[in-house]
Amino acid sequence: MRALITGCAGFIGSHLTESLLADGHSVIGVDCFNDNYNRLIKAANVGRAGDWREFRFVEGDLATMDLHRVVEPCDVVFHLAAEPGVRSSWGNRFSRYLHNNLLATQRLLETLREMPGRRIVYASSASIYGDALAMPTPEDTVPNPYSPYGMTKLSAEQLCHIYHQNHGVPIVALRYFSVYGPRQRPDMAFNRFCRAALRGEPIEVLGDGGQTRDFTYVGDIVRATRAAAISPAAVGNPYNVGGGSRVSLNRCIEILAGIAGRPLDVRRFDKEKGDVRDTGADITRARRDLGFEPRVSLEQGLAAEFDWFADRAGRLIVRRGNLAATG
Repeated sequence: MRALITGCAGFIGSHLTESLLADGHSVIGVDCFNDNYNRLIKAANVGRAGDWREFRFVEGDLATMDLHRVVEPCDVVFHLAAEPGVRSSWGNRFSRYLHNNLLATQRLLETLREMPGRRIVYASSASIYGDALAMPTPEDTVPNPYSPYGMTKLSAEQLCHIYHQNHGVPIVALRYFSVYGPRQRPDMAFNRFCRAALRGEPIEVLGDGGQTRDFTYVGDIVRATRAAAISPAAVGNPYNVGGGSRVSLNRCIEILAGIAGRPLDVRRFDKEKGDVRDTGADITRARRDLGFEPRVSLEQGLAAEFDWFADRAGRLIVRRGNLAATG
């Protein structure tokens, strides 16, 4: 496979990049180093990919760069680049969501229209469903986004289907549910919780903690995403990709306390606008067409994310110690 991965320096994109390279595929990675969080974190995410000769990195904005030069050498496009996050999609930053989620996707689809045969796997989101009435939620549920972010992800997914129906662009849309694991974005709940637990700081919970999510480990997300690129039955369809069970935030904190080996200081605040109460994925279609089955339990995955943080904290302490010793 010769793959183009947009958003290759992000949380999921960097894991997908390494997975493909480790199996002998070649990858062109594109990222614009969006300023939603520290560039150094993203550079570290994609840094290991540089160890493979089959990897080429291109820094650029999909909405303005020459896309032909990165699409032409590839067989498949994994479109993971996006402006993420529900809470920051309100207010003045909304223009970034239009630019990075809609305009970037439209330009990529236009390029693929001119280069027939290349499949695009689009990373959509469970946020398109909003407060769905059916749990678990099947793909034929009428979307009802509850945030500006969810609206832009749904619109970009609909763009993909429009280009498929009118121009024959082979598309697959994957609706990711609450992805977590090592390298998770700093604004996401488990990232914040793990950092606080390691530092002995209060954990801030938005809402009463009774809200549930279908948490999905990043390794499972990568397997489903790769399967979507090669499954003959997948073209033209959307798929839920979830972890297999709904868990409350309060239960997650209990699990994390067990991993950390001490009680956690939990502080509760009002929930944010745009946050839905519950999510749950019906993955029947992904099982059938993609052969997808989540393998990593919440306990295993949360321990992996916590250990990743602990390892990073330990290396930071060592580096600081070396700096102090050298004056």
